[in-house]
Amino acid sequence: MANYGYARVSTDEQDNAAQVVALKAAGCEPIIADTGSGGQRRAKLDKLLASLKEGDVLTVWKLDRLSRSLRDVVLIMDDLAKAGAQFKSLTEAMFDTTANGRLMLQIVAAFAEFERGVLRERTKAGMKAAKARGKHCGRRSSLNHDQQSELKRMLADGMTHADAARVFNVHRSTILRQVERFAQKRTQSSLQPQERPG
Repeated sequence: MANYGYARVSTDEQDNAAQVVALKAAGCEPIIADTGSGGQRRAKLDKLLASLKEGDVLTVWKLDRLSRSLRDVVLIMDDLAKAGAQFKSLTEAMFDTTANGRLMLQIVAAFAEFERGVLRERTKAGMKAAKARGKHCGRRSSLNHDQQSELKRMLADGMTHADAARVFNVHRSTILRQVERFAQKRTQSSLQPQERPG
């Protein structure tokens, strides 16, 4: 039987040291460190879940380090149950060997997902209000004004998105985003009332 620790941060710039210290203090060995969004399943976590055996324990510092999706948490708990393994969250003091522990696990996960949903709605409302005031929302273009004009000319001459990306030394997705902006500007321009000649 093993007590596996699982630590996760969302980006490479974040530090998982506090999680690792807490997991070591809880007797976890080994500790699997992962990087990635909490809304997605990670390769290291999937590999760890596949390796669990009956009697093993999967321990996390906090429930949202495992996943931020209620559906994903439920699926992971199913995987643990099928393997005969157990789950423990240090911060929430949850241990799924008891009925109360399993209930609390589901309640906390549900509230966490609700909180993220409210935050997403607020963010969308804020962006909509900012756009109405004429402010730019989202990622800035990697191409300056002159490069955008040149890109528009090259695309009109038949250059592919992939070739344009190589010319400007950017990712193809940058070109695709810029093409979308061109289309949005054309749409907005067509919706503007045209002045009639006097």
